[in-house]
Amino acid sequence: MNADDKRLNRLILGAAAALLILPWYRVRSGFFGFGWLEDVISTPDLWPGLVQAVIGRWQVWPVLLLVAATIWLRIATPSGAKRGRTMIWIGALGLIWLAVEGLSVGTRGWNWGLLEATFGEAAGQPAFGAGAIILGLFFTCMISFGNAERGALKGDAFILTAISILILLVGVFVFYPIMSIFTGAFQDFDGSFTSEGVRRNIVDPRIWSLGCLTGGYCGVAWRTFFLAVCTATATTALGLAFALVATRTRFPFKKGLRLLTILPIITPPFVVGLALMMLLGRSGTLTQLIESGTGWELGRWLYGLTGIWLAQVLSFTPIAFLVLIGVVEGVSPSMEEASQTLRAGRWRTFRKVSLPLMAPGLANAWLIGFIESMADFGNPLVLGGSGGVLSTEIFFSVVGAQNDPSRAAVLAAVLLFFTLSAFLAQRLWLSGRNFATVGGKGDGGTHSLLPRRVAIPVISLVSLWSLFTIIVYAMILFGGFVKLWGLDHTLTFEHYIRAFGVTFGENGIRWTGVAWNSFWTTMIIALIAAPLTAAVGLITGWLIARQKFPGKTIFEFVLMMSFAIPGTVIGISYIMAFNLPPIQMTGTALILIVCFVFRNMPVGVRGGVAAMAQLDGSLDEASLTLGANSGRTLRRVILPLLRPAIMAALVYSFVRAITSISAVIFLVSAKYNMATSYIVGLVENGQYGVAIAYSSVLIVVMITVIGGFQLLVGERRLRRRTTQQIAREAAT
Repeated sequence: MNADDKRLNRLILGAAAALLILPWYRVRSGFFGFGWLEDVISTPDLWPGLVQAVIGRWQVWPVLLLVAATIWLRIATPSGAKRGRTMIWIGALGLIWLAVEGLSVGTRGWNWGLLEATFGEAAGQPAFGAGAIILGLFFTCMISFGNAERGALKGDAFILTAISILILLVGVFVFYPIMSIFTGAFQDFDGSFTSEGVRRNIVDPRIWSLGCLTGGYCGVAWRTFFLAVCTATATTALGLAFALVATRTRFPFKKGLRLLTILPIITPPFVVGLALMMLLGRSGTLTQLIESGTGWELGRWLYGLTGIWLAQVLSFTPIAFLVLIGVVEGVSPSMEEASQTLRAGRWRTFRKVSLPLMAPGLANAWLIGFIESMADFGNPLVLGGSGGVLSTEIFFSVVGAQNDPSRAAVLAAVLLFFTLSAFLAQRLWLSGRNFATVGGKGDGGTHSLLPRRVAIPVISLVSLWSLFTIIVYAMILFGGFVKLWGLDHTLTFEHYIRAFGVTFGENGIRWTGVAWNSFWTTMIIALIAAPLTAAVGLITGWLIARQKFPGKTIFEFVLMMSFAIPGTVIGISYIMAFNLPPIQMTGTALILIVCFVFRNMPVGVRGGVAAMAQLDGSLDEASLTLGANSGRTLRRVILPLLRPAIMAALVYSFVRAITSISAVIFLVSAKYNMATSYIVGLVENGQYGVAIAYSSVLIVVMITVIGGFQLLVGERRLRRRTTQQIAREAAT
């Protein structure tokens, strides 16, 4: 029995088990609770697919016929191109049927009146359950295995299956929710088709006006674009400065520097905004000191684009640092030594050799900073004042008094246009250029120190920014230990006790603090989402960087959509898409996990692409030549060299799962309430001390977990010889 037959046998067994054992429709109490097993006999909706077909669910019969056709194909046809083409057709027809019948038939029958008028009444159906989901994966694998039998991508089933499953997941959890909100732009309140809202909003001067060039007021699109360019440029420059100081100088506080770069990203954005207001606002501590010392009236300069920019640079510089630290470390010292051997000075070597080799990381860091600024919601909401940006305008268009879904969709399209334009510009700049610095050959030497003319300004800039960061976080910590921040500064532990109180009694430990429920829920969901996000993101980055397949460019574009669309729109689109069949997840922990995975996955993708650009393709080829398959090559060769990218993806996804607010606020429920949503409730009720105490505890917990991730992942080992080793070898 050959490998193709073995794969197909396992696939058929999985499909048969799903049809015979697993419930075809959604289990309301939760599939993994297994409480449904007690009611499976008395509840028809819990019966497996085969039984559903027998009792009259006509929509399951085509699935059974396609599985039967697969079994017959396995028995009657040998493996090869002919069987592969048939397998592709079976898989495609199966996925199309599941999508069409799932979208057509809802809980009350047909979803569209035209279908009811054509075919008559139909019985409703619940959302898909475990059985239907497994069959969806079965049909997806049929497509990939069929392509493997036809010889696509050299018959590599692992790569083809990874591509097929990722396309399915991106289609379901990125493209489908986004399309669901855009279709609302062409619907009236009664559900009828109309284009009047789009035509009215697409030419609105409040979006496109350039009046600021003549002393007037610019539209929200240009304000957001200008802010994003400034933020991306500043965060990339600061991130590079931190990465250079951490790797190319003798700065004595490197460990503390790395901690400071992590702090802003592990803080809820509205807490940073609140600290900036208490420090630099009209009645802020630093503002009062400056005014009393100099007599200058600083006014309300913090509220508007200036304040948003400052908060965004503080919040997003760590992301640029996490992307760039691996890139800076990955530049080969032998290339720098070769330049200096040819009589180039350290400044010329840095400018002509080191910096150009960092181009992929710089481009990706700038792109991520641009997108982060475009999609940011928390900072503009706190510090925006009258100067709104696209994300807040979209939010108020949907949930505010306007209630104009057409305007929200037009604004989202504008934001997506800016983001994808930046993505295209980055691709054009990097296309056709090679940045590989890590090959299969040995690499000796150590990184040269920065030239003096670079080191002095870079260390000065990093030191000043670090001092500013310390002051901001001192304000946050101070606010958790005083009775009323800004008014009564009497020291107290009352806020921490109220949030995280614990008592010991006859029945053991009692978690009496008001924050414990949301805290444990947040930790569990974040710890599940983080490794999933890193795994999906890095595998996708590896496929994009190393494989060629049809539709790869479109695939990348759809991935960036989930990152470019504001979290408010993502949250609303998930509610619209997954509140009803065929996929129903609202009110569950699963919708939060899925949102985090596919919202944050592009960071892992871009980090992986940037790191892969420095790994010579000969490493993959050598492993494959020696008999390893693609899966083993990825696991044993590529992933150990991607440890900085893995670390960045784990840290970012874990932190964003805890600190995200814009999408979460729409998706939480009474049973699954996240920390940020709970903190917002505390702020709305005026309990600033408890909110800050909760945020401080989250910061400490995140630092601890990030340290654990660092120990688990470890460091990339490139086997570079130290200066002492080189000297010993020369002496012998």
